[in-house]
Amino acid sequence: MTARYLETSTGRRIAYHLTQGATPAVVFLGGFKSDMEGTKAVWLEAWAKAQGRAFLRFDYSGHGQSSEAFVDGCIGDWAADAQEAIETLTDGPLVLVGSSMGGWISLLMTQRIAARVCGLVTIAAAPDFTEDGFWASFTDAQKAALEADGQVALPSDYDEPYIITQRLIEDGRNQLVLRSPLPLPFPVRFLQGTADTSVSVDTAIRLLNHAEGADMRLTLVDGANHSFSDADCLELVAASILEVLARANL
Repeated sequence: MTARYLETSTGRRIAYHLTQGATPAVVFLGGFKSDMEGTKAVWLEAWAKAQGRAFLRFDYSGHGQSSEAFVDGCIGDWAADAQEAIETLTDGPLVLVGSSMGGWISLLMTQRIAARVCGLVTIAAAPDFTEDGFWASFTDAQKAALEADGQVALPSDYDEPYIITQRLIEDGRNQLVLRSPLPLPFPVRFLQGTADTSVSVDTAIRLLNHAEGADMRLTLVDGANHSFSDADCLELVAASILEVLARANL
């Protein structure tokens, strides 16, 4: 299937796949350096089609098939991409499904388009990771390099190192969600693997304790890693979406 493109108000071209169907629509928000062709996004699209439910997956700028360079982006840019894609391409109530960085961006969406969000499912959500992950772990030498060069290279589990820019860190401080009230007045399901080496169980518990809502649950999956993409994990994501939809009474 060929991606379609949204020309945003900022001049970026956002690649997306939109499935028409019943509302509430499900919107998948992917992770840092991930893209909409990942296992979870594609599997959930097929699941949504089988359910007859509207579904949107897309690539942030600098990711996948969208325009711009990854190193030029930041959380604020990607949140703006997400908001414009959602507001332009979907109608009515939404269930957001955010994976890793997409968990952080989905939390931002719950505050920025609050009237449309009727449910949230996160998978290894990584709120505030630029500050509490990258910046907090940097050595004095890395912080000096960031100041001098505007970027620092970090090893990754993938082929290329992560290039972390000063802009990413500084902009991230304007997007933090764990330092101020975070109302989530709708059904919320946080999913987290205990074998995740990128996002800790402590982060998941911190998010659960910090957010404010009457219907929030955290599910820990013993032995699941950060990808959360085996058959059992995918079925749990789908079941969580259905549970959120049922409890939203829409």
